[in-house]
Amino acid sequence: MKHVLFMLAASVMITACNKSETITGGSACIKSQVKEFRRGDVCSGSASVKQYTFQNQQVYVFDQGTCGADYTQAVLNENCEIIGYLGGIAGNGTINGENFCDNATYVSTIWSN
Repeated sequence: MKHVLFMLAASVMITACNKSETITGGSACIKSQVKEFRRGDVCSGSASVKQYTFQNQQVYVFDQGTCGADYTQAVLNENCEIIGYLGGIAGNGTINGENFCDNATYVSTIWSN
């Protein structure tokens, strides 16, 4: 019985670890950026990359998580060009002169830890 419980616990831990390795969308460039991003300074259990439609293009918000009050969220287009930053100390919500929250449509979370 101990061996069965150990194997069950081990499989749950392996599955949980693999979740952070899965990238479920984006161009090859975005997938590469996500791989680099998750190796960097991200908060444990609260970092993510989310896809939105904004200004007639697919954009990706790289959110380091909730462990840093002044972190900004980089917003990249499909070609990995940074089109702006959200949040930070100033609480910026504008990208290219347009309020992001009011005009972006959530598509999916392509990675989270």
